Amino acid sequence: MSEYQYYEFQAIDRPLDARAMAALRAITSRARITPTSLVNVYHFGDFKGDPDQLMEKYFDAHLYVANWGSRRLMLRLPAKSLPLASVEPYASTEVLRAWATKEHVILDFNSDSEDGDEDFEEGEGWLASLLPLRADLLAGDLRCLYLAWLTGIEYSEADDDESEPPVPPGLGQLSAPLRSFLDFLRL
Repeated sequence: MSEYQYYEFQAIDRPLDARAMAALRAITSRARITPTSLVNVYHFGDFKGDPDQLMEKYFDAHLYVANWGSRRLMLRLPAKSLPLASVEPYASTEVLRAWATKEHVILDFNSDSEDGDEDFEEGEGWLASLLPLRADLLAGDLRCLYLAWLTGIEYSEADDDESEPPVPPGLGQLSAPLRSFLDFLRL
């Protein structure tokens, strides 16, 4: 199988203006860029941009999928809606990393399969199924954070003496986006 890397970025809270679109075009000449998205598939080569910086500056969601087993979902939320302090107890494994900018909190969910991705699915469609998690987080639903923490524990990435973060209500009733998230994380 040839190499496959899928990059998708979505601007939700604020569309990209002409200046932002031109800056993105300078990074990648082959991407499909619109006022609300950047999408590119690579079968050779690599994306020249830094997803962390692009999320900080332009986008509210990012999805990356590679056929060798790497998966990444990033969500940017207003810091006033989801303070970093409320995320930190869940960000204790490599599955979830979080940081704050002046105005936002950025969540970075990662899943890497050491054996490659036997059940490989192309990236198109994944972000649409996971994007409702952002609205859930804005509404105070932290279940995806707990599930990310649990995934890290499942893969033994946490310290043995680490305490369990707060268990959010509703874990017994998972929505379709949360079930997609579990598939994405391979839990």
